[in-house]
Amino acid sequence: MTARQTSLKAMLGTELPLIQAPMAGVQGSAMAVAVCNAGGLGSLPCAMLSLQALQGELDTISKQTSKPYNVNFFCHEPPVVSTEREAAWRQALAPYYAELGLDVATVPPGAGRSPFSHEAADVLEAFKPAVVSFHFGLPSPDLLARVRAWGAVVLASATTVAEARWLEANGADAIIAQGLEAGGHRGMFLTDEVSTQLGSFALLPQVVNAVGVPVIAAGGIADARGVAAAMAMGASAVQVGTAYMLCPEATTSAVHRAAFKSGAASHTALTNLFTGRPARGIMNRVMQELGPLSAAPPAFPLATAAIAPLRARAESLGLGDFSPLWSGQNNSTCREIPAAQLTRELIAGV
Repeated sequence: MTARQTSLKAMLGTELPLIQAPMAGVQGSAMAVAVCNAGGLGSLPCAMLSLQALQGELDTISKQTSKPYNVNFFCHEPPVVSTEREAAWRQALAPYYAELGLDVATVPPGAGRSPFSHEAADVLEAFKPAVVSFHFGLPSPDLLARVRAWGAVVLASATTVAEARWLEANGADAIIAQGLEAGGHRGMFLTDEVSTQLGSFALLPQVVNAVGVPVIAAGGIADARGVAAAMAMGASAVQVGTAYMLCPEATTSAVHRAAFKSGAASHTALTNLFTGRPARGIMNRVMQELGPLSAAPPAFPLATAAIAPLRARAESLGLGDFSPLWSGQNNSTCREIPAAQLTRELIAGV
């Protein structure tokens, strides 16, 4: 075990060098608790939780495990609403509304995802989670200082070497090197250019060489062989998400589970149609017909509001045509097994 691997294990306080990726919309406290009690670092995605829901989830976790856990937040800048872009987006979706018997004019605006705030920090302070992770950079210095004040370890995602260096310089204790294969939202924050994104095993060694803090490998790691390979390339731990999405503790929807079990799962792509920001999911109808990356959606996370009614109506019919079917590229190993069993199997070769 390298010095950085030993350092991260001590920082996290976990038995195993494995982090369950926070997966907003498809998991809650049950998944986090199961992974924590199995020796990994379970994560609670918080970007889509109200303050009341956050309080409730943290209450549940604290009652069901005494192990360290991670809470994850977004750090995006709330966008300025553009009536022109919103109108264009609704116009692009209008034929689908008509097809499903919905009125696009009745859709209320909404963001759906909130960045880390002092109000959220107020809730966290009562629980003092051992680890707090961030996507899309880091929060403001005063917010970061509040997190550090209760002794939390700070993790953050980087998708390029430049982002990794920025995170180290601005206070991250360890860096999650998120490869292009990863499911869900890209953590990119210094650029919007998708061509800068690298695969996991191209990004990982470059980040390890560029920074002095421990590096966590993420993206395309879904079995024990992938974990062992990442650790051999200098990762201090791995972060795994997609492999957990068929576990009984996941809240993955019926249409999403069906997509994983179908031939469609072999084709994933980055898309901005569901939120306004690139995220990897299984290719579906709306991605095929509008193009996975489009100029039509408004800025993140405003695109969510107009597509949500289409998703709800289609899912009620058993269709995932308008659903964000988040998935990494390496989803062939997804199985319906308990999260604790999967956690132990992932680390079997380390």
